[in-house]
Amino acid sequence: MTERLELSIKRLFEMILPWAIVLVSLAAGYIIRQILFVRLTRWAKEPKNQIADIAVSLIRAPFIIWFLMLGIYLALQFSQLPPNVVTLTGKVLLALGIFSVTLVVANLATRLTRIYSGKLDVALPVTSLTQNIARIVVFGIGILIILSSLNIPITPILATLGVGGLAVALALQDTLSNLFAGFHIIAARQIKVGDYVKLDTGEEGYVTDITWRTTKIKMLPNNVVLVPNEKLIKAIVTNYYLPDKEIAVLVNVGIHYSSDLKKVEQVTCEVAKEVMKDVTGGVPEFEPFIRYNTFGDFSIGFTVILRAREFVDQYLIKHEFIKRLHERYAKEGIVIPYPIRAINYEQEKGKRIEIG
Repeated sequence: MTERLELSIKRLFEMILPWAIVLVSLAAGYIIRQILFVRLTRWAKEPKNQIADIAVSLIRAPFIIWFLMLGIYLALQFSQLPPNVVTLTGKVLLALGIFSVTLVVANLATRLTRIYSGKLDVALPVTSLTQNIARIVVFGIGILIILSSLNIPITPILATLGVGGLAVALALQDTLSNLFAGFHIIAARQIKVGDYVKLDTGEEGYVTDITWRTTKIKMLPNNVVLVPNEKLIKAIVTNYYLPDKEIAVLVNVGIHYSSDLKKVEQVTCEVAKEVMKDVTGGVPEFEPFIRYNTFGDFSIGFTVILRAREFVDQYLIKHEFIKRLHERYAKEGIVIPYPIRAINYEQEKGKRIEIG
């Protein structure tokens, strides 16, 4: 009777022990997560510390799952399941664990690259292409580690991939041309995300992204143009952000021949200086100037040179300048003449007499 009781207790213990290990692992994971995340949260509140904030957001969800997988793995070692089942399940859990860690590391690398690339003068600016390449590299390393942990030979796989890659490269020449063209655009840094560009085909706008196949350009009417990378590197492109964002704003004006040109120059420059200081997008330290250039059919023409902080600012600057200049000219008595077409009546009369 005693032996049966001891045997029953032993079997009960063997049944309860794996579950107890799982529960203890979960409880330990929860406690460790609370302690760890409290410190990480405090660290994240420090100025300019974004690493801890990103780490907290990425590992909060999988942290308990990792301890659950650890608990299941340890419970299997004390279970009465067949050894082959225990070994197979352990390898599956290990592969899943490595994959989840790889996923977290890939997301962490992508976010950190996106954050710090804007602060550092890196060789490769952050685009969808560079972010996806970074993720592919991390996932590739993770897969190789998984295969190695499962005792699967890696060398034959790499050799097969090399031969298969050659065949794929021949079949996807156009796709690969756009891919490498995208790398060239990013590495050359002549066209970057955020730049305002104009193509020789007429499209113009802000570069919003460079993907593995196309460069996205958001036009001012709020449309997006997708330009294949291969065509972009062959196109004639005007980048309004090189060598810097500031741009000259030219406004053509014509005044009457009877005008005092010195006074016109003085009044025009005064209005231009006010616009530079008052209007958003103007460059206050810039000294506007004018250059007379034409004895026109009905007016003396000149160009006013102003400056804007970037390309789109010129529209508001022109708007305000023309409005204020028209008002000031009216006060100063400076005339902007209408187009004039003179008719020689005597000449026209003579022609009619000749014909008659």
